[in-house]
Amino acid sequence: MKTYGLIGKNIDYSFSRSFFKKKFELEKLNCDYKNFDIDSIDKFLSILKINKKINGLNVTIPYKETIIPFLDEIDFEAQKIGAVNTIKIKNNKLIGYNTDHYGFAKTIIPYLNNNHNSALILGTGGASKAVNFALNKLKIRSQFVSRDPKLNKHISYNCLTKDIIKNNTIIINCTPIGTYPNIKDSPDIPYKHITQDHILFDLIYNPVQTKFLEKGFQAKAQTINGLRMLELQAEKSWEIWNK
Repeated sequence: MKTYGLIGKNIDYSFSRSFFKKKFELEKLNCDYKNFDIDSIDKFLSILKINKKINGLNVTIPYKETIIPFLDEIDFEAQKIGAVNTIKIKNNKLIGYNTDHYGFAKTIIPYLNNNHNSALILGTGGASKAVNFALNKLKIRSQFVSRDPKLNKHISYNCLTKDIIKNNTIIINCTPIGTYPNIKDSPDIPYKHITQDHILFDLIYNPVQTKFLEKGFQAKAQTINGLRMLELQAEKSWEIWNK
């Protein structure tokens, strides 16, 4: 039996295991998918020693960047992004890929029009780097928003003015703020300046409508949650593992 799995921390909620279990049942595949919940990335190699028949892994928060030193090879796109969410195990080699950028781009493209040429990315973790990579490929300008801006490379939340919100008609939440069970939380941005010209994209999928998306919906903005992106990146992972 081929075995796949997810590396992360506090991942009982995770979409990946249920997605792949359902896929294996529907397609009558003799495969299994396990959650490998570790509290430190230093325990990663012990997972591989104990589970010698793993064929591929997904990687989620908070290890998409810290997993990189443990890998033997990194795909060009994942290297450019600086984050890995998919690992293929072939001939005892660990090869890192990133499918987040693919899932994000394929999800947002149908919603784009000529007004959507500049974006704010909330958060600076591994997922935000993949989103930034995708936006660059789509020729959409982007800026990171961070609670801890460094060397003026990022905008701080308290510097988000009406003009900045108006001029950035795509806003993507790449933080965990608003994830179940903290469903009343939302990123600290001036929602009063959101309009019907905006797209609000939340990488969170549980709950289906986060407070971030609810506030966007109330302002008549287009809203997108992270479920379709996750489905697409998961299918891309499967393709990588089996090509």
